[in-house]
Amino acid sequence: MQLYNKLSAEERAQLIDQAGKDRLTISFYQYHQIGNPQVFRDHLFLVWDQLEVLGRIYVANEGINAQLSLPADRFNEFKEHLDSISFLKDIRLNIAVEQDNKSFLKLKVKVRDKIVADGLNDQTFDVTNKGVHLSAADFNKMLEDPNTVCVDMRNHYESEIGHFDGAITPDVDTFRDSLDIIEEDLKEHKEDKNLLMYCTGGIRCEKASAYYKHKGFKNVFQLEGGIIEYTRQVKEEGIENKFKGKNFVFDHRKSERISEDVISNCHQCGAPCDTHVNCANEACHLLFIQCDACKEKMDQCCSDACKEINALPYEEQKKLRKGKTNSNKIFKKGRSEVLKFKK
Repeated sequence: MQLYNKLSAEERAQLIDQAGKDRLTISFYQYHQIGNPQVFRDHLFLVWDQLEVLGRIYVANEGINAQLSLPADRFNEFKEHLDSISFLKDIRLNIAVEQDNKSFLKLKVKVRDKIVADGLNDQTFDVTNKGVHLSAADFNKMLEDPNTVCVDMRNHYESEIGHFDGAITPDVDTFRDSLDIIEEDLKEHKEDKNLLMYCTGGIRCEKASAYYKHKGFKNVFQLEGGIIEYTRQVKEEGIENKFKGKNFVFDHRKSERISEDVISNCHQCGAPCDTHVNCANEACHLLFIQCDACKEKMDQCCSDACKEINALPYEEQKKLRKGKTNSNKIFKKGRSEVLKFKK
């Protein structure tokens, strides 16, 4: 019984090309008490592997967080399977704004302590006691209300390339970093302001909305379905788009363009740019913003040192990496002293 992915990304990419089928990129989440996450995880893998699903799915006692792709012609089968699971029946599926057949190249279903890491150990905190969900139209109205404080619940490298007009964009690396910072900054407005939050697909601000209600905030609201669903409603209903720039996504596409505004800059030369890349030196892999001119000049590397390493034969690069354990620090997204124009 196969319970884990056995193909490399390269092998899977070749199979996708050979199949010649269009694929859909989809995301969804649901907070729900799952008694045995490991059993549920194995069940999902067995069924979704047969449906040619690829993606990154996290399962925990508190629910499921899924970002995936599948052949468009198997969508109905996939939806039928979701509907056969009581707490996923008729769940909203966020369809990607921009499609890419190779957005995911492996099926990874992992059991985690939580589907959104929050660093909280408060047993009295009820994640299902969430704030009020708002449609795109209602979100726009509240955004214009002077009694509203709008907060971006994403990380610095996400909001850097795109965010809503007037939103507070905390300079944080993780979701858990933002919770206490935002509470401290807004503690004087727990009763007299509307706390309005948004994120990519809704999962982070849903947990945050429950947390801030738990902490005493009286008027807590969130954008239902996040930026992805907002964009769909804007297009379908002809609503004014108040999001500027790109929406960062956690797959091979790295972003979806929501408006033509370019609000960020190349981290190497300072030119207007909102294209994220990973440093080509595999021992670095730093995520940063790089324009086409710098990409060519630097061979998609973040520094001259990485460029020199990347120019070496692959076997020599492997020797240099051998025996070295890479900590999470080297993968710090958008944080490095070599990025001269990082704001």
